[in-house]
Amino acid sequence: MPSVFISPSLQEFNPYVDGGNEEYYMNLIADELIPYLIASGITVGRNSPEQSLRQAIDQSNQGDYDLHLAIHSNASPPNMAGQLQGADVYYYPYSVKGKSAATIIADNYKAIYPNPNLVKLVPSTTLAELRLTKAPAVLIEVAYHDNPQDAQWIRDNIGNIARNLALSVTEFLDVPFVQP
Repeated sequence: MPSVFISPSLQEFNPYVDGGNEEYYMNLIADELIPYLIASGITVGRNSPEQSLRQAIDQSNQGDYDLHLAIHSNASPPNMAGQLQGADVYYYPYSVKGKSAATIIADNYKAIYPNPNLVKLVPSTTLAELRLTKAPAVLIEVAYHDNPQDAQWIRDNIGNIARNLALSVTEFLDVPFVQP
């Protein structure tokens, strides 16, 4: 049975431009994502908001997961605060399976994000959840939480984001997508 570790952001210190924080909203997406995965026959592990990032990575590495999916929202550099929009899908460049999963996620995400040209596939050797996990890993920054339009888009599309990610995960794992 295929398995996935879901790792919504642990960053409650990252505030949204008009209320709430990254940890809160990414956990809402995870809450809606997991029933799709379970209905599709995928075993799911998940971090807990009380954990540190290292604890979440260790928990993922203790399992035999086929994918580690980290779910985040982005913030612009201080000199560009509120000006950037889009989604970034990160993968570890030395992981063929990680890049494959990231490509599927980015391609599918373009169907729901308001400006598909702003959905980017990004290799990274610095992000811990890509570099330190045993399973192939993807970290998606679903949109910019310091941009008012993107932050509202996230709030208005929690269910759509979750369903889209579930479709991508089932495609990557080559299992049928089942509606819960």
